[in-house]
Amino acid sequence: MADGSNIILDAVVILGGAAIAAPLFKRIGLGTVLGYLSVGIMLGPILNYISDGEQILHVAELGVVLLLFIVGLELNPSRLWDMRRQIFGLGASQVVISGIVLSLLAWQIHFSWNAAIVVGFGLALSSTAFALQLLEDSNEDRLPHGKKAFSILLFQDLAIAPLLVAVPLLAAGTMEFTSEGVWQLGIAAFCLIALIAAGRYALNPLFHIIADTGAREAMIAAALFVVIASAVLMQFAGLSMAMGAFVAGVMLAESSYRHELEADIEPFRGILLGLFFVAVGLAVDLQIVWNNLQWILIIVPAALIIKGVVIYALCRFFDTGHNDAIRVAFVLPQHGEFAFVLFSAAVSVALLTPQESSFLIACVTLSMALTPISVKIGNLLVRQDDHEHMEEDFEGAGANVMMIGFSRLGQIAAQTLLAGGCDVTVLDNSAERIRQAQRFGFRIYFGDGTRHDVLRAAGIEKAKMIAICTNSKETTDRIVELVAREYPRAKLYVRSFDRGHSLELLQRPGLWEIRETFESALVMGRALLEGLGMSRTEAEDIVADVRHRDSERLKMQLQDGWLAGRETLHSAPVPEPLVQPRHQGQAISSETEEILED
Repeated sequence: MADGSNIILDAVVILGGAAIAAPLFKRIGLGTVLGYLSVGIMLGPILNYISDGEQILHVAELGVVLLLFIVGLELNPSRLWDMRRQIFGLGASQVVISGIVLSLLAWQIHFSWNAAIVVGFGLALSSTAFALQLLEDSNEDRLPHGKKAFSILLFQDLAIAPLLVAVPLLAAGTMEFTSEGVWQLGIAAFCLIALIAAGRYALNPLFHIIADTGAREAMIAAALFVVIASAVLMQFAGLSMAMGAFVAGVMLAESSYRHELEADIEPFRGILLGLFFVAVGLAVDLQIVWNNLQWILIIVPAALIIKGVVIYALCRFFDTGHNDAIRVAFVLPQHGEFAFVLFSAAVSVALLTPQESSFLIACVTLSMALTPISVKIGNLLVRQDDHEHMEEDFEGAGANVMMIGFSRLGQIAAQTLLAGGCDVTVLDNSAERIRQAQRFGFRIYFGDGTRHDVLRAAGIEKAKMIAICTNSKETTDRIVELVAREYPRAKLYVRSFDRGHSLELLQRPGLWEIRETFESALVMGRALLEGLGMSRTEAEDIVADVRHRDSERLKMQLQDGWLAGRETLHSAPVPEPLVQPRHQGQAISSETEEILED
C-alpha cells in the first residue's frame, strides 16, 4: 500500500515474498541476497506497493548492527591484535588507494574537486552486509580470504567517522580543523573508551545476575539492549552503529555467555538482515536509472573493475596467494550502505545536489545487486590446485580428539564423533578439502601433520586420543613415529592400508588400527549372503566368525614374526582356513585373502 497505512499487512507481504524468493534464488544458485533484493524491487519500483523504502531501511540497518555484534563475538582482543597488519595495512591501503582513484574518476566526469573526494571515498567503501552474508552462506567467513575481506570491511567501518567529519570541511573549501570538529573527535574517543571499559568490567556481571534469575526472556532483552545501546552510543559519537556493536561483541568474546548470546541474537539478525536487503531493493529509483542508464552502464562496471583491481593488487602485495586475492577482489568490489550516509551528509551541506545523490545511490544499489554475480565470476577465475597454500591458523583449536588427515574414513569417523557430542580438531594439508569440509560445518585446520610444531600449535597436548587417517602409508608411519616419540601417553587410533601395514602398526603397544576396507567388505559379504537366501542371523554369525578368525590370525602372524611384505607371507605355512566351507567350494586361506584384499 502506497500510503503505508497497514503496517502489518505490509510486513506479511514482505515476509511472504522473502520466504518464497530466498530459497528459490538459493536453489538456482544465485544466493539468498539476490532473492531479497528482487522482492524489494518487485514490491517497490515495479508494483509500487510499498513506497517508503527509506523508513524500512532505517529499521533494517539493525540487521547489519546485529551481524557485526555476532562477528565481534568470534574475535577476542588478542586475535584482533593479531589481525592488525591486515586491518591497518591492507584495509587502510584499500580505502586510500581506491578512494583516490575513484575521486579522480568522479572529477573527470563533472564533479567539483571537493565533491569528487566525497564521491570517490564513498564509493571506495564496500557493503559489510552483502559481503559477510555471502561469505557466511558459503561457509567461507573463517577461511583466509574471508578473514582478509573482513579486515578490509572493519577498517572501512572505522573510516566512516573521519569521512563524515571531512564532509563539512570540504563543503567550506578548507581542510582546517574547526573547534567543532576537534570536539567531535574528542567525543568519539571518549565514547569508544567508555564502551570498552563497560564491556570489560560491567557486561559480564550484568549477564551473570540475569542468568541467575533463570529468566530466558530477560537474557534475550539484555542481549538486544547491549547491542542497540552500544550502536546508539557510537552513532552519537559520530562513528557507525555497526562499529559500536562490533566493539561490544569483541568485549564479550571471552565471556562464558558468548554462545548463549549468539544463539539469542541470531534469529533477529537473520530476519533484520534479510529485511535490509529487501529495503535496498525498495530504495531503487527506476526512473533515475532509466534517465541515466547510459552513465550508469559506464560508471558502475568501471568502478567495480577499479576496486577489484586495486583489492587484488593490494592482497598480492600483502603476501596473499592468487586464489585468495581473486576471491577477496570479487566479493568486495560493490559499494556499501555507508555511501548512503555519506552522500546524505554531503547533500545537507550542499556539497552534492539531491539529483546527484539519487544518481549515486542508484549506482550503489545496482553494484550491490551485481555482487552475487561478481562472486560467481571470481570463482571461475580461481586456479584449481590441490596443493594450494593456506595460512596456518589454529585459533580455537584444541579438543579431546585430534584427527590428522581428513580422508574418506576420517570424514565418517568425524561425523560419528560430532553426532556423539564430542569435540574434534581436524588437521589436513589440502586447501580444497578444507574448503569443502568447512561448508558442512567441520572445524578443520590447515597444516602439515608430520611437523611437530604444527601439531603443538593445533593443540595436540590437550588431546587424549589421536586419530591418524591420512591417505599415504609413508605419511601415516611418520606421524605415528613422531607422536609415539613425543607423546608416548597419547592413545593412537590409526588407519592402515593392508594386512602388512596392520602387522607393522600392531607391534606398537597400545595402538588401535583398522584396515579401511575391512569392515565395509564384511558388510558387503553379509549382504551377499543374505541375497543368496541366508537368514540375517546366520549371515551375521558367519561375519562375526570371519572377524574373529582374522583377529586371531593377526596375533599368530605377529608371534611368528610375519610382518609386511607379500613374499614373507606367501612363503610361510598356511594357517587353518579363514572360514570352514558350508557349501561346495574351496576354503579361503590366509594367502588367498591377502591377495584379494589388495
